[in-house]
Amino acid sequence: MSADQAKHRVVIIGSGFGGLFSAKEFKGRDDVEVTLIAKTTHHLFQPLLYQVATGILSQGEIAPPTRDILHRQKNARVLLGEVNEIDAETKTVKASMLNQQIDVPYDSLIVAAGAGQSYFGNDHFAEFAPGMKSIDDALELRGRIFGAFEIAELTASRGEPIGDLLTFVVVGAGPTGVEMAGQIAELSRRVLKKDFTHIQSEKARVVLVDAAPQVLPPFGEKLGAKAQKALEQAGVEVVLGAMVTHVDEFGIEMKFKDGQTQRIGSIAKIWAAGVQASELGKTLSEQTGAELDRAGRIAVNADLTLPGHPEIFVVGDMISLDHLPGVAQVAIQGGKHAAKTIKARLKDKPEPGNFKYFDKGSMATISRFNAVLSMGSFKLSGVLAWFGWLVVHLAYMTGFRNRLTATLHWMMSFIGKDRSERTTTMQQIFAREALERVPGGMAALIDDPAEVAAQVEARRKELEEHAAEESRLADSRSAS
Repeated sequence: MSADQAKHRVVIIGSGFGGLFSAKEFKGRDDVEVTLIAKTTHHLFQPLLYQVATGILSQGEIAPPTRDILHRQKNARVLLGEVNEIDAETKTVKASMLNQQIDVPYDSLIVAAGAGQSYFGNDHFAEFAPGMKSIDDALELRGRIFGAFEIAELTASRGEPIGDLLTFVVVGAGPTGVEMAGQIAELSRRVLKKDFTHIQSEKARVVLVDAAPQVLPPFGEKLGAKAQKALEQAGVEVVLGAMVTHVDEFGIEMKFKDGQTQRIGSIAKIWAAGVQASELGKTLSEQTGAELDRAGRIAVNADLTLPGHPEIFVVGDMISLDHLPGVAQVAIQGGKHAAKTIKARLKDKPEPGNFKYFDKGSMATISRFNAVLSMGSFKLSGVLAWFGWLVVHLAYMTGFRNRLTATLHWMMSFIGKDRSERTTTMQQIFAREALERVPGGMAALIDDPAEVAAQVEARRKELEEHAAEESRLADSRSAS
């Protein structure tokens, strides 16, 4: 048996916090071969997506290439592909990318595929109210937000009323929704104030909607009230106790607990409410018998393994265990725990045992120099919480260069008024919807190699026949 065959094969699905941190734990282990499979080529710092959407940061600063991050780790390789099947019996992961298929065998498997946006059974809402879970989402929203101001300016320049063009609706009053609403308000009232001739950007209407009775429920009633007050002072309308029942191109409809309904006209809508675990949870559930909750999260053992399959670990947003929140720290700590368990097994040492989550707290920004922080019984709001947010997010960004450029952009955006990442294109806005209308999706746009070869061969024969005919005619003319 060769040295490579003797190595313990660890396959990791997902390049988010759980996947990346678990991969790094195996650095320097000659007895382990790590294969990280992800459907994107980057590691996404998801908590800062809203800053890409509102022009503060570039996508590269929060999404460095996974291959670059792990290039010094000699026992790790990175593969681009979307995992569509996990065979627990044969210990094989099947992935595809466009028209290419790949099977990857494993000895230990860490599933850290994360979660997507949930529309609570109304997936058709996504057509008009994009979520914010990927770089594509953030760039589309950037195009929609800045595009709304541009279309309003164009409309006003023709002497026509702008209607609801400058009404922005954010659905979901959790951290993502609060941060997005706060930044759109700041964008309109501070950054773009002098950029237009025919419209007054500061008169834009920003509405934050949620069915919950308070803003930021996980932060507690006191911090929630402070956050709501700060949002309203920044110019955000906060509508609570309202469930969104309909979304279309021109607005949303809400229903309150007393049965009353209300419609808000809006062209630019952002969905920041709810998450749905990766579909791989369902695949694993069918094979192992582990239960799924309503959000698609899979019930795991206390050590993060699946029932009857100690070689399969699930971490991060996909797990249902002790009501753990879907935050980065759960994924990071879970990924490390899974890797340490595998390493202990390989050395025949005692395993770490049950996963113990250390809650490092939660934080959310409301506007520049204003944030809320919750860490157990310790609560903080205002400028000190904002600086705490700044330090923590810098610490978890990958790479010195990204930390440096992010700091410079934050200085220009929060101390000054500059937002350099305001470039938008029509493709950003319409590409997602256009692809969804293509039968078969992106794969349908890639020609089958065999068909291309046949077409080339047919064309070659056609050209040869044409050349032969021209030669025959030339010889005939010469003979006459």
